[in-house]
Amino acid sequence: MNNNIIQILKTSLALFILFSLLTGLLYPLAITGVVQTLIPDKADGSLLTANGVVIGSDLIGQTFTHPEYFHGRPSTVNYSANNSGASNLGPSSTKLKEKTQKNLATIRKENMMNLNSFVPADLVLASGSGLDPHISIDSAKLQAARVAKARNTSDSEIQKLINEHIEPAYLGILGQPRINVLRLNLELDKLDEVG
Repeated sequence: MNNNIIQILKTSLALFILFSLLTGLLYPLAITGVVQTLIPDKADGSLLTANGVVIGSDLIGQTFTHPEYFHGRPSTVNYSANNSGASNLGPSSTKLKEKTQKNLATIRKENMMNLNSFVPADLVLASGSGLDPHISIDSAKLQAARVAKARNTSDSEIQKLINEHIEPAYLGILGQPRINVLRLNLELDKLDEVG
């Protein structure tokens, strides 16, 4: 009986070490090698650069507050990738209602809208992760006049940029067409360089 227990322990320990090496070391190294070879930009975090300096990720939103830039969704975590999450406030929450009303007022004021103007939900409500880098096409178009005025350019030039930056629904069916705010704002800065 003792020999059986010792044999079982030896076999269990050998399997533990084998699978720890396979799943904890070899598999992650193999996947990392494949991904770094096939899609290195995505493997490194889809980083975006301007003038050789990393300014953000294609996958994580940023806070833009100046009138000459498009503004993204609100974030309950200030776009902190190591602390993603939602507010977890329910639809009956007074705090959520107050926050939404404040966001609505801010959007309407910044974009010179009347008090009853329609504002897309993605400009006043945070996403589930608090990191969403995209806004809807309607949200971008709503901000076009403000951005054009702040940059002293034509509304049609800004509308053209919006149309050029529409990303289709994922795989053509998941989600909706959207616009990456950081990418669009980078193109706005390039307009200034050209002009």
